[in-house]
Amino acid sequence: MNICLNDKIFETLSSVVTSENVQAYVIGGWVRDCILKRDHPDKDIDIVVIGSGIEIAQKAARKIHPGIKVSVFKNFGTAMFRNREYEIEFVGARKESYDRNSRKPVVEDGTLEDDQKRRDFTINTLAISINRETFGTFLDPFGGIEDLKKKIIRTPLEPDKTFSDDPLRMMRAIRFAAQLNFTIEDKTFNSIKENVERIKIVSAERIVTELNKIIMCSHPSKGFILLEKAGLLRIIFPELDNLKGVETKEGKAHKDNFHHSIKVLDNISKNTDNLWLRWAALLHDIAKPVTKKYIPETGWSFHGHEFVGSKMIPDIFRKLKLPLNEKMKYVQKIVDLHLRPIALSQELVTDSAIRRLLFEAGDDIDDLMALCEADITSKNEAKKAKHLENFKLVRNKLKEIEEKDAVRNFQPPVDGSEIIETFGIKPGKEVGIIKNAIRDAILDGIIPNEHDAARKLMLDKGVELGLTPVNHFILP
Repeated sequence: MNICLNDKIFETLSSVVTSENVQAYVIGGWVRDCILKRDHPDKDIDIVVIGSGIEIAQKAARKIHPGIKVSVFKNFGTAMFRNREYEIEFVGARKESYDRNSRKPVVEDGTLEDDQKRRDFTINTLAISINRETFGTFLDPFGGIEDLKKKIIRTPLEPDKTFSDDPLRMMRAIRFAAQLNFTIEDKTFNSIKENVERIKIVSAERIVTELNKIIMCSHPSKGFILLEKAGLLRIIFPELDNLKGVETKEGKAHKDNFHHSIKVLDNISKNTDNLWLRWAALLHDIAKPVTKKYIPETGWSFHGHEFVGSKMIPDIFRKLKLPLNEKMKYVQKIVDLHLRPIALSQELVTDSAIRRLLFEAGDDIDDLMALCEADITSKNEAKKAKHLENFKLVRNKLKEIEEKDAVRNFQPPVDGSEIIETFGIKPGKEVGIIKNAIRDAILDGIIPNEHDAARKLMLDKGVELGLTPVNHFILP
């Protein structure tokens, strides 16, 4: 296992623990990812020390560079620091016991095996010695290497104890299964189903961290299917769970919007690492259950679900403890606009409609188009090809209009202060009416996006409203 310790950082750590005469091991994700030869191995290195992890962390940091700051967490007996490449955490080997109503353990000093037992899954119990005399010795008391070969997620102890002690591990099991494309062992998965209610003692911040990691997988749908099958989704994300199911009336059925949404998420994930665009893909149809209506003549309708969905985003973000800033507003905007390019692709595309879409989407127009293309989940290849071809026409038109009219994020060439100064009025509704008239005229192609044309329209509109320019000589 020396191959996992090739980095020079392990030589430094080895010299520290050897000189201090303590036993220490690299354990967990670093070892797991090294054995799996993952393209992007975990940059976090966990070191378990038989003794004081804090003391060894401080000495290792000084050895690497005297300016490194060490963060110490005395309650947990851990310490960590960052160098240019890695985040290294040190913990004293320990055994833990839990109160049923808390994820915070009572911690006692323990052996290496005690420490391995307290870990979540066998594939995360793998340890390699970094002491000079035993450097590279591999320790695997729970068959983690075999589970890596079989691609299985399994707990080192009885799963009921593992999940009851720390219910977040249920989310982590699903996250690892999605990230690594592993299968959760039947006994372990059945235990998750039995213990789902325990997730309620876990903070929303911890839960959404795992959700974000699932969303950032190459095929996040696997994680969401497991969350739904386990019964976790209805507790942690009821709005998404409500998308499940198909209803049929008079022989007419709508699609399962849960499976559609996670398929769209998979599609968008092929082309972007943008977490918030992936969230927009997951939430784009979130309001379909509340807007669903059956119309005998035409079938199922979800009229206005894009607008209602965008209004649901702040509450969803608030409950999940996601950021309520420009990231949330970005998701809102993408959800609100996601039908617009689809509508344009199905009709004769006018310059006016394209200008308005460019104006409203701004710099997010490319993300919006990517979502619309990902939203095509039809199994009919001819239908899918036709939609994609139509979107190509919309993209070409967007490029043409943008080059010609420069309306993306544009500010009308006449602003409110010029209107106020010209007519000698105070800020009020007349200013808004004139500004909107100029904006709409530019977007509709009635006037060019130029100051002289916009000013002439301002004067004409002002006269319509009964306003008189302060200086008569500026009349056209």
